[in-house]
Amino acid sequence: MALEKQSRAAFWVTVLPPTLWIAVFFLIPLGIVWAYSFGHNEGLTGVAITGTFDNYIRAFDPLYLQIFGKSIAVAGLTTLLCLIIGFPVALAIVFANEKMRPLLLLLVMLPFWTNLLIRTYALIAVLRTEGFANWTLAWFWNQGSTLAALVGLQPFPAYQPLELLYNNFAVVVGLVYVHLPFMVLPLYAALDRLDKSLMEASLDLGAGHLRTLFSIVVPLALPGIVSGVIITFVPALGAYLTPDLLGGTDSQMIANVIERQFKRANDWPFGAALSFLLMYATFAAIALRAYLTRGQPADGHGI
Repeated sequence: MALEKQSRAAFWVTVLPPTLWIAVFFLIPLGIVWAYSFGHNEGLTGVAITGTFDNYIRAFDPLYLQIFGKSIAVAGLTTLLCLIIGFPVALAIVFANEKMRPLLLLLVMLPFWTNLLIRTYALIAVLRTEGFANWTLAWFWNQGSTLAALVGLQPFPAYQPLELLYNNFAVVVGLVYVHLPFMVLPLYAALDRLDKSLMEASLDLGAGHLRTLFSIVVPLALPGIVSGVIITFVPALGAYLTPDLLGGTDSQMIANVIERQFKRANDWPFGAALSFLLMYATFAAIALRAYLTRGQPADGHGI
């Protein structure tokens, strides 16, 4: 009996502090913002919570639906590009030798050691008109023009720098750059647990590498793929800093609209409603992941 009481006391001592921390600094503030979404501004600084759904109805205005749709499209494109780039990277890490694998994983996680703001400004230095990307393209253009002149062809016209910054292209590039590790790591975790003898058997039975990839590897790695898609899509959908710094006036996403409601427009109830619509979309994505991976064990061998 004394041992049971000691175990129970140890359990509460361990669980209670983090539970209180989550409740005080996460759940309660989140509940306050959720309550704000059912209110309206009252005076200069007050919010009257009346239980109205006007803010949610206003969110379905065509203007905001267009921004939501654009945000979903940009996040979806970002996720697709991360999957296309990240899958071969994760596969290469899995098949690397034991000495190289930790180094490759370190290179994937290395961006997390640098502040996102610094990484974004570094990307601005790459994409701006006089940046490294245009400098490299100009060098190749001039070398090609010189080579054309040497063989008797008409030299190329002067290189015109590309507009790589403050547009949708820059936003997608920035989001892919930021979120690629979120795709690679769950893919690596799923691929690393695969039974490689199944791939060897497929190749021995005459299947090519592409058929083995799409018939054996992809189905077995589906839980990791779904996890990577969710982990990448949700933060990309709610991204604020990257579109704000890299995008132009036509490249703003829903998170930038939410920021303006809280800061510039001082419309906290409407900003709260938009925020929770994003959160509802997150819950829907998590529910979709649970639906797609139902009946599969955690190691991905249930297919």
